[in-house]
Amino acid sequence: MAMRFGLALFGLLWAGVAPAAPADDFAAPADDFAALLADHWAWWLRNHPEYATVLGERAHDAALTDLSVAAMDRNAAGAAALRRRLAAIPRDALPEQDRVSADILDRMLADDVEANRHAARTVLFTTYAGYHSSFADLPRQLPLFTQADYESWVSRMEAFPVAMDQMIATTRMAIRQGWTQPCAVLDGFQRTIDGNMIPAAGASPFMAPFARRPAAIGAAEWAALKARAAAAVDDRVVPAFGRFGSFFTQEYLPACAPTVSVSDRPGGRDYYLWRVRAETTTDLTPDQIHALGLSEVARIRAEMEAVAKRAGFADRATYVAHLRSDPRYYAKTAEELMAAASRQAKLADGWMPRLFGRLPRLPYGVAEIPAAIAPGTTTAYYMPGSATAGVAGTYYVNISKLNERPLFELPALTSHEAVPGHHHQIALQQELDLPAFRRHVAGFTAYTEGWGLYAERLGIEMGLYDTPERDMGRLSYEMWRATRLVVDTGLHWKGWSRDQAIGYMLDNSALSRANIEAEVNRYISWPGQALGYKIGELRIRALRAEAEAALGQRFDLRAFHDVVLESGAIPLDILEKRVRGWIAAQQREKAG
Repeated sequence: MAMRFGLALFGLLWAGVAPAAPADDFAAPADDFAALLADHWAWWLRNHPEYATVLGERAHDAALTDLSVAAMDRNAAGAAALRRRLAAIPRDALPEQDRVSADILDRMLADDVEANRHAARTVLFTTYAGYHSSFADLPRQLPLFTQADYESWVSRMEAFPVAMDQMIATTRMAIRQGWTQPCAVLDGFQRTIDGNMIPAAGASPFMAPFARRPAAIGAAEWAALKARAAAAVDDRVVPAFGRFGSFFTQEYLPACAPTVSVSDRPGGRDYYLWRVRAETTTDLTPDQIHALGLSEVARIRAEMEAVAKRAGFADRATYVAHLRSDPRYYAKTAEELMAAASRQAKLADGWMPRLFGRLPRLPYGVAEIPAAIAPGTTTAYYMPGSATAGVAGTYYVNISKLNERPLFELPALTSHEAVPGHHHQIALQQELDLPAFRRHVAGFTAYTEGWGLYAERLGIEMGLYDTPERDMGRLSYEMWRATRLVVDTGLHWKGWSRDQAIGYMLDNSALSRANIEAEVNRYISWPGQALGYKIGELRIRALRAEAEAALGQRFDLRAFHDVVLESGAIPLDILEKRVRGWIAAQQREKAG
């Protein structure tokens, strides 16, 4: 899972949650498309000040995202005005790549406008993240080199109470409108609050940047900065977390939703239909996706049966029970798990030049998921880096509940989150010669997560699944994404219960119960997001099969991969056009 343009990067999980310029800032017609792109990017950076700093845009260094409903309305109005301005530019007069940029920008702006139409806009956290936990992770992403960098971070800590008060006010509106998260998924959420209420003298994540003085900052200036930071943590940040914690326990929990389906919320069914379209970038209906999921589950289940027999077991269920219970498949210490994940990452690194003609310059590292969020989050995720900020990409691994995180899953997990999956695709996108919004903002789930799942399958060609248990790990991960199609639509469209969803995944995948429960909670609290993975992967696989059939012995896998990745994250219909254009060009070259 890429924690990229959503969970961790402020305001992007909840489209519309950001300050925006008044709509009349964009009322004048554009001189040209380049001017529109420049205006849009300046607007976007102003709306997302934390991420602007990560990208090296320093004009908004002390600002925080505005989480108020008024900001949502301004943002939607600004997006609508930009979209009108875009519509006035004749597409036919634009070069091909600009036409693609215009189509992508139009879709993103339309989603901003549509998101604000739904009451769900006031839902500011899931079981995975909220602004409060994203803020705690911000020091890992910021450029911290100069005295001005550190002063910016301290200023943001001092301003943090305003953001938390906005979050509380907006969430109170969610309560009034009947849009709270279900009671069934909130067990443990308090840890994401309490885990950050550590004083400056303790192991506060907010003081982590002050562990070592940069040479560029004098000792006296450093001491003053550190004292100011400690005061901000103790007097501003920790009390703000405390207020949010009290609000959560005293007001939010008593109002939590008794049922798990988003369709049970006011306007929820209409909202879910939009979420399905937005996350898959297709016109598939929930019923069609549910049926596709059932078909994929049946196919993968048959493959799992074959692997179980090859391993010497009577059937899939017996083999899965063995894999879940035999201690030899599990790390005994966190260090053992991290060492195994790191080794797997380096094995995959060695294959990259054989699979791709173009490789990104930015490296990645392997790190533990922060303890405050680890128990309730996924097995692993990827966090993008930034060459400007001096931050590598990071493959985060969950070291909680070691007895439920089998080592045989690491080949598939690492291929997805690191390389050839998320790190390769996202770091490469950051370096493409494309408009800034496409390099840093565009992140269509069906593409990015579809690529991650496709990358898992590349492990077959890389020889990573060289034992029955590793092959079962791969199939279990593919089954995991197939069951999502069934479970997400089952929960939010067909009236499934949480227990029914958990039971279905336990019956069909080899994932541990802890992982399954965390996943089901995710699907409940973040409707539709999980649908993009399998939809995108199947589309990429279909395009590869189409290219192989059309080009025969002239098919070049490295060239195919480069074509899929050369435009960054794009909707699936645009991807199809680009790949088919490449196939046609290859055929013309052969004919010539």
